[in-house]
Amino acid sequence: MPRTLIRLLISGLVLILFMIHSAGWLPLRLLDTIENFTYDARILLTMPRTLDPRVVIIDIDEKSLAAEGQWQSWTRDKFAALVNNAFDKYGVAVLGFDFFFPEPDRRSGLDLLERLAQKELADLSGFSQRLEGLRPQLDYDGQFAAAMRGRPVVLGTFMKNFVAPGEAAEVGALCQPVMDETAVKQYSVEFPAPIGFGGNITALQDATPFCGYTDTTTDTDGVNRRVPLLQKYKGVLYGSLDLALVNLATGNKGVALEFDPPEARGSLNLERVRVGGLTAPVDGSAAVYVPYRGPVFSFPYISATDVIRGTADSAKLKGTIALVGASAAGLRDIRVTPVGNVFPGVEVHANIVSGFLDGRIKQKAPYYLGIEIVLLVVIGLTLALLFPRLSPLGSASVAAALLVLVTVLAFGLWSANFIMPMGVPIAYTLSVFLAQLLYGYFIESRKARDISKMFGEYVPPEVVAEMADKGGQISMEGESREMTVLFSDVRGFTSVSEKLEAKDLAQMMNIFLTKQTSVIQKHRGTIDKYIGDAIMAFWGAPLADDQHAVHGMNAAMEMMKAVRELDDEFEKRGWPRLNIGVGLNTGKMNVGNMGSEFRRAYTVMGDSVNLGARLEGLTKEYGVGVLVSEFTRGQAPSDWSFREVDVVRVKGKNEPVPIYEPMGPKDALDPAVRQDLARQRGAMKLYREQKWDDAEQEFFTLKTGDNPQPIYDIFLERILWLRENPPGKSWDGAFTFTHK
Repeated sequence: MPRTLIRLLISGLVLILFMIHSAGWLPLRLLDTIENFTYDARILLTMPRTLDPRVVIIDIDEKSLAAEGQWQSWTRDKFAALVNNAFDKYGVAVLGFDFFFPEPDRRSGLDLLERLAQKELADLSGFSQRLEGLRPQLDYDGQFAAAMRGRPVVLGTFMKNFVAPGEAAEVGALCQPVMDETAVKQYSVEFPAPIGFGGNITALQDATPFCGYTDTTTDTDGVNRRVPLLQKYKGVLYGSLDLALVNLATGNKGVALEFDPPEARGSLNLERVRVGGLTAPVDGSAAVYVPYRGPVFSFPYISATDVIRGTADSAKLKGTIALVGASAAGLRDIRVTPVGNVFPGVEVHANIVSGFLDGRIKQKAPYYLGIEIVLLVVIGLTLALLFPRLSPLGSASVAAALLVLVTVLAFGLWSANFIMPMGVPIAYTLSVFLAQLLYGYFIESRKARDISKMFGEYVPPEVVAEMADKGGQISMEGESREMTVLFSDVRGFTSVSEKLEAKDLAQMMNIFLTKQTSVIQKHRGTIDKYIGDAIMAFWGAPLADDQHAVHGMNAAMEMMKAVRELDDEFEKRGWPRLNIGVGLNTGKMNVGNMGSEFRRAYTVMGDSVNLGARLEGLTKEYGVGVLVSEFTRGQAPSDWSFREVDVVRVKGKNEPVPIYEPMGPKDALDPAVRQDLARQRGAMKLYREQKWDDAEQEFFTLKTGDNPQPIYDIFLERILWLRENPPGKSWDGAFTFTHK
C-alpha cells in the first residue's frame, strides 16, 4: 500500500474518532475539556477589564448585615425602602432582584394579632380598630408590593429541571410570559423545557408584571459559560432576569426571534434574540455565551444598607440598571466561571446586560459543527499529503504552522464576535501529528532501515529513499523485465597488479572503485557486484526506470572521464594510469534475489546480460572506451550521436548485433567530429556492399584526417583480407568472434 494512502488512512481513522465526538454520538470528555480551555483562554486574553458604570450591583454585604441585622431578620419593609430610595432618591432606570420571595413575610406579628382579634381579644374594646390602623405598618409584603407597583422592577425566579419526591413542582407565581403559546407554536426551536418553577408570592408578583429566572447553564466541567435567554414552560416562553432588565431598559418593546433566512423557523436557523433596538446572537436553544467583562468587581458595588438608609452615592446610581444581589458569607450565590472559580452569580447577569448594551456577545453559529468537520478534514489531508515528503523536523514545522493558523483564525473571528472551534482542531492536529510520527518511526523507519540494509551498498541514497517511500511495492522475488546492464573492466590489470605491492594495489582499487561507483549511483544505477577490477551494474531494478538505457549510457561516458580525473593523484603516488572499457546492453533480463541456501544476492541473469559482458570485452578489439548494442542505442534520445562500430556475432549467439560507440548529444560535438561520423557511416555502407576500393579510400581518408581512430585500421586490414577472400553474395556484413 503506498505511503500516502496509509498516511491518509491514519488521518482518516483519527478523523472518524473526532467526528464521532463532534456529532455527539460518543462525546469524549478530554476533547470537551480542551475546547472549553481554549474558549476560556480567548475570554481571558480579550476581555476589556474595564468598569461598566451603566450596570450597578446593590450588594447585601457584610456591612448591610451588620447595619440591618442578620438575613433572617430582613423584613420586606427593608426591601420596600430599598426600592423607594432606588427610584425616588437615586433615580435608577431599572431594578432587578437576583433572588425570589416564595413565602409571605410573617415576622411583623400581624398574623398573631389577627388571631388574637378574632379569638382571645375579640371582646377587647377598640382592639380591632387599632389593629386596622396598624395593619399598613405591619404588612411588610404589602409595603414591598406598594413600592414596586408601577415601577420597572424585575423579580427573580428559577426554573426547575428536577423535582424531588414530595416536592411541589410549582412554588409561588410567575409573571406574564414573554411569548404566548400561539406565537411559540410557529417556531420549531428546541427551547429548554423545565418541569417546574420557583416563583414569588402572588402579592408581590401581582405588584409588577416583570420577572426573570436566574438560571445559568453549567457545562460538564462545572463552569458557567452560557445562559438561556428563553425557556419554554407549558407551551409559553419565559425570559431570563438579564433579558427582562434589557427589555425594560430599552422601553419594554418585547422580545423577538430572528432567523437566517428570515422565513426559517427552526433551531438550526435561529440567529439572534431581539429586544428593542438591541440584539444578541444565540445558539439553537436561544442561549447566549456570557461576555465576561473582567474578573469580579467589573461593575460598581454599592452596599444595600446605604441605599436603604439613603446614604449612597447618587452619582453611581442615577440612570443605571441596578441588580440586587448578595455577597455576604452564607448568602453568596457563587458560580464557577472562566474568569474565576469564586464569582458572584449576580455579576454573571450583569455581564450579560453589559454585553447586550455593547454588542459584545459572541455567536456560536448553527453551522459550528460543519466548520469543525471542514477544519478537521483540511488538517487531516494536509498532514497526510505532506508528511511522507518531509523530514521529522519539516513535519513538525507543518504541524506547528497549522496550530498557529488555527489559533490566529480563531482569535481573528473571536474579535468579530464569532466563536470558531479551536480546541478540537488543535487536539486533532496534535493527535494526527503524533500518530503519523509514530507510524513513521516504528513502521516506515523500520522498512527504510531494512531496505537500506538490503540495498544501501548497491543503489544511491535517493533511490533507497524512493524504495522506502514505495514500501511494500519493492519485491526481492525473481521477475523478468526490460533493463540495461553495464560491465566495466580495467585494461591490462594483470600487468598493473604485478607492479604494485598488495597494500598499494588494494588502496588504488578502493579509490578507483569508489570513484566509479559514485558515478554509477549518481545516474541511479544499482551495483550488482565487483569482480576484482571489474564492475557489474544495472538500471531498471529494484525501482522501475523508463530511462534506464539513457542513464546507463550517461554513467558509462562519465566513468571514462572519472578514470582520467584520477591520473594526477595516481602519478603522485607512483601508481600507473588506468584505462577501462565499458559495455552496455538493453533487453529482457531476470532480476531478483538469486543464489543458494548459503548465499544469495540481488542480481540479473539472461542472454541480454551475457551480451553486455561480451560488449565490454569487444572494447579492446575495437580500441574504444564504450560499446553499446543496437538495443541500447534504440532507446537513446533522438539528438544523440553514435559512432557505428560494427555488426558482430559474439560467442554464444548466432544473430548478428550492430554495435555503437555513444558520443553524446549532437550539439555538444565538434563539427569536424560530426563530419567524420557521417563519412564513416558512408564508408561502412560501402564496406557492407563489398565495394572494397571505395570503402578502402574512405577509411584511409578518415585515418589520415585530424581525428584518427583505431577502428579505421581494423577495417582497412579487413578490406585487404576480404578482397583476397570474398565472402560471397550472401554475406551479411557481420564479423564473428570466436572468443570472449
